[in-house]
Amino acid sequence: MEFSERLDKIWDRISDQDFLANRGVANEVRYYVFDYEARDELIIRDKIKALKKQNNPDSDGFQIIEFDLYEMVISILEEKGYLDKCIKFEEQKGMEYLYTAVTKMLRLTNDDNLIVNRILRDTTENAVVFLTGVGKVFPFVRSHNVLNNLHQVLDSVPVVMFYPGTWNGQSLSLFGTITDGNYYRAFPLIV
Repeated sequence: MEFSERLDKIWDRISDQDFLANRGVANEVRYYVFDYEARDELIIRDKIKALKKQNNPDSDGFQIIEFDLYEMVISILEEKGYLDKCIKFEEQKGMEYLYTAVTKMLRLTNDDNLIVNRILRDTTENAVVFLTGVGKVFPFVRSHNVLNNLHQVLDSVPVVMFYPGTWNGQSLSLFGTITDGNYYRAFPLIV
C-alpha cells in the first residue's frame, strides 16, 4: 500500500469503535506502530497536526494526545535544571558520558521511568495516545524501551507510535538501519 493511502486511513482507523475499545481478539492490550521512511518526517508531522485539528473530543468520543519524546526529554531536563549541565557534559566529557548521564537522570531503565510517568500523568480517559519524536530523541531514548515500559502500566487507551523506520511485526529498525530491539506486542496501525 502506498504511503499516501496509509496516511489517508489513519483517521478511519483511530476513530473505529473496535480500535477505541483497545482490546484484541484474545483481549490483549493493543499498541500500534505506524512506520514510515525518515524522509517523510515532515509529512507525518503535518498529518498529525491535521488529525489533532480534526479531532473534536466531544463528538468523536476520544481525544488525540501527542507526546513528542524529544520535547518531553528537553522539558524534563529543563525542569530538573539539567539542560545546561548536559551541554557542558557533551563539550567536556563527550557524547558517551552525556548519554549515560541522561539515561540515569531520566531513569530509563528503572520502574520510575520519568518519560513513562509523564505519559501516565498526562493521559486522560478516552484518549488516543500518539508517540512522536522517536528519531529526534535517538540515541537517548529507545522506542522499544518506552513501549515495553508503557505497555506494563498503560492499558486503558490505544497507543500509536509514529516510527521513522521499519516495523516487520517482530522488530523495529530505526531509519531502516538501526535495530532498536524487539517489541512483539505491537500491531501495525494500517495493514
